[in-house]
Amino acid sequence: MSYNGTTLTTQQIWDLSPYHYIPTKYVCIIFVALYGVSALLHLTQAIHYRMWWLFPTVILAGAAETLGWSARLWSSINFLANTPFMIQISVTIIAPTPLVAANFIILGRIVHKLGARYSRLSPKWYTIIFCGFDIVSLVIQAIGGGVASSADTQSGSAFGANIMLGGIASQTVFITIYVIFGAEFFWRFLNDRPVRGEAASHKLNGPRVIMDRQLKTMILALSFNTFCLYVRAVYRLIELSDGWNGTVIATQIYFNVFDGAMVTLAIYTLNFFHPGRLLNAPKYTALESQEMVGKYPAASSTDAV
Repeated sequence: MSYNGTTLTTQQIWDLSPYHYIPTKYVCIIFVALYGVSALLHLTQAIHYRMWWLFPTVILAGAAETLGWSARLWSSINFLANTPFMIQISVTIIAPTPLVAANFIILGRIVHKLGARYSRLSPKWYTIIFCGFDIVSLVIQAIGGGVASSADTQSGSAFGANIMLGGIASQTVFITIYVIFGAEFFWRFLNDRPVRGEAASHKLNGPRVIMDRQLKTMILALSFNTFCLYVRAVYRLIELSDGWNGTVIATQIYFNVFDGAMVTLAIYTLNFFHPGRLLNAPKYTALESQEMVGKYPAASSTDAV
């Protein structure tokens, strides 16, 4: 491979580059553009729908990913520099964490609409518990990134990577628990199997509601988003477990597909299937049918948890 007019062998690149490869410039440009556009779109959508919780979640994730891929673009120009490598390794590991928090909040709002009687947690506690866990994993990853980026020795850098690995592992566990709780909720709703007794459920929550098309679309979008972020988390677990000199971290296509592409799909899913549009409908449908036993109140504002 040629670099600044000098032909380098694969072994030379492995020895000289902290990546063990030279990031492909056009790939970095594409991802910088994609994340930048998504973040700006989310900013506009958040203001339009007045969903301010999107700022510290989805918008922050998009801005952080833009920074991380900008650092990789810097490395494509100067792959010998260690600073952009440490910026991108720290930022791209942390960046999707706020996006995961957005999923936790969205599920809580879906539970609020369909009926908390089918859930083991109230909508409020979905936000408190899972976002709390997300913050813990974010702090662990940030500490690991700081240790790794400031380390002067290989052992210090490896120690930081192990801390980041712990943060990613904890996040993967939290996502798994969230998926289990969410799957149980939807199973109970579809089969009309409340967690509590039927009489108590109706007394507390009113009669069963009807799931409209908008809500179904939001649930499918949330499921796809979660799948993408879960794939990315598993990839990162494997990458960091393999070490700084492992085959996984040294293979650029793995990173582009299982990190860059997965997070891109996840964040754009919420652009195209925005919670402001899909969760803004009335809580209960106004359809006249024999299944309906009364009129249902409209949902509270989109910022209620």
